[in-house]
Amino acid sequence: MAGGVIISAGAGKDYSGKLTVYVIVACIVASWGGLIFGYDIGISGGVTSMNPFLEKFFPSVYRQEIDNVSTNQYCKFDSQILTLFTSSLYLAGLVSSFFASPVTSKLGRKVSMFIGGLVFFAGASINAAAMNIEMLIIGRILLGIGVGFANQSVPLFLSEMAPCQYRGALNIGFQLMTTLGILFATIINYFTAKVSGGWGWRVSLGGAAIPAAIIAIGAIFLPDTPNSLIDRNMREEAKKKLQLIRGTEDVNDEYEDMVAASEAAKKVEHPWRNILQRKYRPHLTMAICIPMFQQLTGINVIMFYVPVLFKTIGFGSNAALMSAVITGVVNTLATTVSIALSDNWGRRKLFLEGGIQMLVSQSAVAILLGLKFGVSGQGSISQGYAIVVVLFLCIYVAAFAWSWGPLGWLVPSEIFPLEIRSSAQSINVAVNMLFTFIIAQVFLMLLCHLKFGLFLFFSAWVLIMSIFVYFLLPETKGVPIEEMSRVWKKHWYWGNFISSEDVIEDVMMEKDPQV
Repeated sequence: MAGGVIISAGAGKDYSGKLTVYVIVACIVASWGGLIFGYDIGISGGVTSMNPFLEKFFPSVYRQEIDNVSTNQYCKFDSQILTLFTSSLYLAGLVSSFFASPVTSKLGRKVSMFIGGLVFFAGASINAAAMNIEMLIIGRILLGIGVGFANQSVPLFLSEMAPCQYRGALNIGFQLMTTLGILFATIINYFTAKVSGGWGWRVSLGGAAIPAAIIAIGAIFLPDTPNSLIDRNMREEAKKKLQLIRGTEDVNDEYEDMVAASEAAKKVEHPWRNILQRKYRPHLTMAICIPMFQQLTGINVIMFYVPVLFKTIGFGSNAALMSAVITGVVNTLATTVSIALSDNWGRRKLFLEGGIQMLVSQSAVAILLGLKFGVSGQGSISQGYAIVVVLFLCIYVAAFAWSWGPLGWLVPSEIFPLEIRSSAQSINVAVNMLFTFIIAQVFLMLLCHLKFGLFLFFSAWVLIMSIFVYFLLPETKGVPIEEMSRVWKKHWYWGNFISSEDVIEDVMMEKDPQV
C-alpha cells in the first residue's frame, strides 16, 4: 500500500518471535478503522428509507414514496441529490487517499489513523445536527476524508505489526470489522426508526462518532510500526520496537530485511512510470480490473440501499430495515468462510464459485421482480414472495462475502513486486473508490430506467468477470512473493509479456532488495 513497503519472509525463511498480546491488542484497536467504514455503508441506506428524514431533506422523494397508488415502484427514490448524499463520501475518499499516502509515509501510520478518526468524528457530528442539505453533504465529505485516511493507514499498520505467519489472519480483521460495522448500523437503524418524534435518524448518523472517537483516541496510544520508524530514519527505536512486539531479542534477520527493503524502495525512481513497462502489464491489468469488477458485482449498492430497495419492492419500513439486518448477518458470517477456504480451495475456485452463485441469485431476483412488477412498476408484494426475494439476495451477499469481497483486496496485495508495490496498490484503491462513487451515484436512476433489468445488468458483469478470472488470473495460492513472476511467465497469455531475464531480475530483487 502507498506510504510503505510490506515485505515477506519468503520461501523457507522464518523469523524469530511469536504472536504477542501486545500485537493482538494493537491490531484490534487499529481494526476499528474498518468499523467506521462499514458503519457508514450500512447507516446511509437505512436513514434514507426513514420517512422523517426524507420529509425534511428530500420532500419530493417523500411524496413519491408515500404515493403507493400512482408511483412507479422502481422510481420512488430516483433523486440525484439523494444519491449524492451517499456517494459524495466515496468521491471525497478517493481524493483524500492521495493526500493520506504522504502523511502515512512521512508522519507514520498512527498519525494518519488519528487524523482519519478525528475528521470522521467531525463529519458524524455535523450530519447528526444537520438542518439542510448543505450540512448533510459537508458532513458526508468529512466522513469521506476520514475513510480515505483510515483505509490508507489501517491495513498497512496491521500488515506491518503482524508476524509473517499471522499476517493474513490479522489483516482480515479490517474486513471483518467492516462487515460488523454494516451489521451494527442496520441494527441501530431498525431501532431508531421506531423513535417517536421523527429524530431517530440523527441518532443513526451521529452514532458514527463513537467508533470514530475510539480509533482517534486509540491511535494516540498505538505504537509506530518498525517499518514506519525505519522509513523515517529512526532505526535504533525501530529495532527496540520490533523486539517488543515480537517478544524476543533475536530480531536481527527481520530487522535487516526491513532496512534493506526500505533502502531499496527509496532507490526506486519513477514508480508510476515503471508500472507502464511491458513486464508489469499483467500487474497493471489486475490493479485496474479486479477492483472495477468488484464494484460491478453490484454489492455496494445492495449494501448502501438495501432498506430502500426492499421498501421499493413493497416491504414496509420496519420490514425493510429488518431485512437489511438479515443480509448484514449473512455478510458477516460468510466473510469468515473465506479465511478457511482461500488457502485450501485457492483463489480461482472461490472467485469462480462465487461468480456462479451471484449470477444465479441475481438472475432469480430479476425474474421475481419482473414477474411481480413487470415494466410498469405497478403492484404490490406478498409476505411469502418477499421472503423468497430476501433469500436470493442473501445467497448473493454470501457469495460475494466469501469470494470477491476479501479476494478483491487479497489478490492485488500479493501479486505486486516490491519496486511497483506502492504505485500499484494506490491504483487499486483509487479504482475501487472511483467505481464505488459512480455506481452509488447512478444506482437509483438505473433502477428507475432499467427496472428489474438492473439485476440482469449486474449479472452480465458477473459473467464477464468470471470469464476474466477463468482465462486471465493464475492461481496464487501458496506462491511466495519472490516466485510470483514465474506464475505470470508460465501463464498462456501473460507469459508473452515477461521474459526469462525479467523473472531472474524479479527473483533477485525480492531475495536481496539491494540488488
